[in-house]
This record gives sequence, C-alpha cells and structure tokens, in this order.
Amino acid sequence: MGTLKTEEITAEVKKEILSAFEFRHATKEFDSSRKISDEDFQFILETGRLSPSSFGFEPWRFVVVQNPELREKLRLHAWGAQKQLPTASHFVLILSRQPKDLAADSSFIGGMMRDVQQLPPAVAEGKQKAFDTFLNDDFGLRGNERAQFEWGARQTYLALGNMMTSAALIGIDSCPIEGFDKEKIEQTLEAEGVLDREHFGIACMAAFGYRIQEPRGKTRQTADQVIQWV
Repeated sequence: MGTLKTEEITAEVKKEILSAFEFRHATKEFDSSRKISDEDFQFILETGRLSPSSFGFEPWRFVVVQNPELREKLRLHAWGAQKQLPTASHFVLILSRQPKDLAADSSFIGGMMRDVQQLPPAVAEGKQKAFDTFLNDDFGLRGNERAQFEWGARQTYLALGNMMTSAALIGIDSCPIEGFDKEKIEQTLEAEGVLDREHFGIACMAAFGYRIQEPRGKTRQTADQVIQWV
C-alpha cells in the first residue's frame, strides 16, 4: 500500500509539473490591476536564489524594479518590454558578474569559497585551480571578456527558468526578455545608482504578473525532433 500511494503521489506531481509548463507562456501584456502577493513573489525569488550554478559560484543578482519612473526610463531602451514594463506586477533585472569577478583568483570567487561554501583552505585552493583550468583551458575563455561575461550570464538563465516554472506552478504568468539595448540599459541603471558596472552587467529581464488574455495553443517541435538517444 505504501508503495502504491507513493507512486500515485509521484504521478500527480508529474502531472502538475507538466501542467505548469503547458500553462506558462511568454506573456506580452499583464493585467495591471492584479498584483502578486509578497509571499508568492518571495517564493519565486527564493527558487532563483536556490538555483544551481557552475561550481556553485552564483554569479547573479536579481533587481526587482517596482519604481514606475525607472520602469519608464528602461522602456525607452527595451523594445521587447514595451507592454510588460508598464503592466507587470513585478519586473526583474537579472544581472551577471563581470569577468573580473569571475577570474579564479578574484576576491569574489575567494569570498564565495571561504564565506559561503565554507571550504577548508586546502580544498578552496584545489577548487580555485580546477576553476582556472576549466575557464581558460577547457572552455577557452582566456582573453575574451565578452565570452567570459556570457558564460556567467548562462548561469543566470538557470535561475530564470526556475523562477518562471515556480511562478507557473502557482498560477502566475511570466515573460523572459532579451529585447533591449544592453549598453543603454546599463547606462540608465548606472545613472540611477542601481548598477555598479565594474562588477555587474545585465544578462536578461523577466516580467511577472497575471495574463490579460488567453494565449494561443503552445507550439513546440516533437520529441523525435529534439531528442536523440545514442
């Protein structure tokens, strides 16, 4: 009986997760009269914070922009968020660490291993060497600062995906956004005192709220088209 009950629970959880993926879509415009509760949005942010990252170095920062004036300034340079910025309940800028912070010998990496991961000195030294080899030899990023930044930005997308999925699981809509002028957005954020460009750059944006209209049916390639077994 115990095994059967566990199997039933597992099947129900799978059904709920797939239902959330069917529910989620890139919401272009939100119902501006509906706001996500503090409790629900803290839950969404927590799933981002707890997300995995390469070597566990968490090269992200989540900036929640609720100030209408700042949103309007961002809208000038975010062609992909023209309807989301003024209507989303919550709007998040997902930042990634700059290459100087992601160097194996940086104070950020050292601090992560010492203060967050709480590694013994000998273990941290070995991990630092392994990370340096990974970045510069295995992935060939030495001397390419844009590629180094994009490697960090790739980690932020793990958190982005988890936040959107967790939102869908509790009936909240979202939209990932890359349609913006990176340089002008960063200049705007720096001028507003929101962004320290020495340490962070913008990787992507995400809007959260409640849909104002139902989307068309989901379109995806078939499993046979995207999955290969060898």
